[in-house]
Amino acid sequence: MPRFSVIVTAQGLAGRLPTALDSVVTQSFTDFELITACDTPDSPAATVTGEYADKDPRVTHPTGSRAAGMHAATGTYLLFLNATDVLTAGALAAMDARLRETGDVDVLYLAHERVPWWVGEPMAERGDDGDPTDVRRPVWATAYRRAFLADHRLDFPEGHFTDIGWSGLVTLAAGRTAALDTVCVRRHERRPSGSGGRTTPDAQRQLLDQVELVLRRAAEQDLDQDTSRALFDHLFAEVLDTAATSCRRAFFRRAGRLYRRHRPRGHRAKGLRNRLLAHGAYATFRALLGADRRSEQARAFATRAARRWRRGRPRGPYRRYLRRPLDENLAVYAAYWGRGYACNPAAIHRKARELAPHIRSVFLVREQDAANMPEDVESVVIGSRRYWEVMARAKYTFNNVNFETAMVKRPGSVHVQTHHGTPLKRMGVDQIEYRAVAAATGSFGRLMERVDRWDYSLSSNSHSTEVWSGAYPSGFTHLEYGYPRNDRFYTADPAEVTAIRERLGIPEDRVALLYAPTYRDYPRDASAQFDLARFCAELGPEFVVLLRAHYFLEGDADLQQAVASGRLIDVTASRETEDICLASDALITDYSSIMFDYANLDRPIVTYADDWDVYRDTRGVYFDLLAEPPGHVARTQDELIRVFTTGAWADERSAGLRDRFRERFCRFDDGRAAERVVRRVLLGQAEEELPPVVPLHERLPVPAAARPAVVSGGGSRSRTPAL
Repeated sequence: MPRFSVIVTAQGLAGRLPTALDSVVTQSFTDFELITACDTPDSPAATVTGEYADKDPRVTHPTGSRAAGMHAATGTYLLFLNATDVLTAGALAAMDARLRETGDVDVLYLAHERVPWWVGEPMAERGDDGDPTDVRRPVWATAYRRAFLADHRLDFPEGHFTDIGWSGLVTLAAGRTAALDTVCVRRHERRPSGSGGRTTPDAQRQLLDQVELVLRRAAEQDLDQDTSRALFDHLFAEVLDTAATSCRRAFFRRAGRLYRRHRPRGHRAKGLRNRLLAHGAYATFRALLGADRRSEQARAFATRAARRWRRGRPRGPYRRYLRRPLDENLAVYAAYWGRGYACNPAAIHRKARELAPHIRSVFLVREQDAANMPEDVESVVIGSRRYWEVMARAKYTFNNVNFETAMVKRPGSVHVQTHHGTPLKRMGVDQIEYRAVAAATGSFGRLMERVDRWDYSLSSNSHSTEVWSGAYPSGFTHLEYGYPRNDRFYTADPAEVTAIRERLGIPEDRVALLYAPTYRDYPRDASAQFDLARFCAELGPEFVVLLRAHYFLEGDADLQQAVASGRLIDVTASRETEDICLASDALITDYSSIMFDYANLDRPIVTYADDWDVYRDTRGVYFDLLAEPPGHVARTQDELIRVFTTGAWADERSAGLRDRFRERFCRFDDGRAAERVVRRVLLGQAEEELPPVVPLHERLPVPAAARPAVVSGGGSRSRTPAL
């Protein structure tokens, strides 16, 4: 029997889960079991926990809620965490030492810290057990003796506000308790959603159910008056806090009845809100809340106005255009801060002109890139007077990054955040704990002001949906439609692939390897760590390398020689990433998100991960790429060369790894993503009217130009791409 059972629930928070699990499995005190409770077996969180279970026998992952994790536990003491919580270094050792001092107490309260989502400065709270009636103490900072819970048949109920009911029943049943003043748990608070923290009628009903459950159980016990009054006050403090965010008449009336029915003898209502609840004065209570909200809104407006004044924005023309009505038939698109016609916004733009021709589509572009825009695409230069007009009046806006902070989200306008990749590295507020990246990001408060303008967020897989929910906490709606830019991987034909290869200068008899490394947030001499000229020379005459980078060629004589010999083609300047992918027969990358898009083509992918440990620790990642790669992994240049010279790059193991990778990350990309976006956003069609996602096994990506043999043992067989 382990000393501790640490139960981690991960519903909807797969992006932060590795940090929480790492904080447990790296504890110096090793007599524990780690139980991860996930909502469904095929959820992104279940995939993450499965990876940990495969590597560490102390980790198990039953499907279900916190209660399911508790029923699976075998430890003497139980500790409940979720994916936003981490154990501090030495936490379990400190808990064990304290319990040896106190003996087998029923409950051990732990000192803990709450870290606001926008900064890294924690707010510490003691583990003081001086107030036995405080039902609002966090469950995640408390250790419970398992035998005590079993003896009293205590279990977590389903639904909302379960911590209140649980803590109340534990408080009433506990005999001996103790506290530990060493900070053991650190919680990263989640940012409130765009709803302002308002609760649904069903959630409010469940809160009162939990409060009534505790009050009835308390009435069955012979509590002294002081304890009864303190417990009553703690319970109704939660009720009134909830009422302050969204108070409905039915909720207020039932809360008032509970207040009057269970009010301890001699108890005096403290504060105006309590007195109004006790007397059932709903109209007065609502009026008081309205006055408080108007005061808060006035302060918030003054703050925003002062901020705009300091920035000198919005600019004069923009202010004037904001007074004009929205143009219901105007849509504005932008990609990569105006760097041209590209990515998901361009793909949606093309489909919008086909399916919604009544919508006028305008693409935003920087002045230096305006000459490269397609002639048939109406474009506006960023910063021009026309730019401010279309941004002020557009009903619809699409971007794969954020518009500048000065932009105003007008009532009735619709903004779609398309993103530009599936996240491997940490994004948004999840970067806070990585100081170098956080410093480069700047103000997270400013970032979230921009995120709050999103109405829709596009996802190409469930993993992305999970990550965007945690990294950009706001009130937007997820569109799990796929990435429109990847539609071409299913709609193109072999003739197009041939034409692209001819345009790029790829010989017919060569296997084209696309090499596309990602950006690093730390100093790195890339040319010294990867000798691309040597790599091209040792591959052999049957290969040609397509270089998608910008820092290798300049001043490198060996690379210039490789280009001259035809072994290397620099495609860095090409603006059509999808064309380059279609032209290639395999991909070599490190940690670039291009791997997720390329996997749709069902062509070999090789990962060159020479600095994975540094990248993971410096940048932060959402999952272990080396444990779940899309193909073979090379940690050195010699290993990478062998992968290709031996034919392993296209063997059966490579295909099997790619199949699993595609199952997880290519869930929604089927060639009709742009159509689904246009029909939902611009044409207003309901979800059930949209084209359903084609199952992965039924899709037909465009085949590669080369058909490599698949190596299996000593022989080989042809693995024909889907046609």
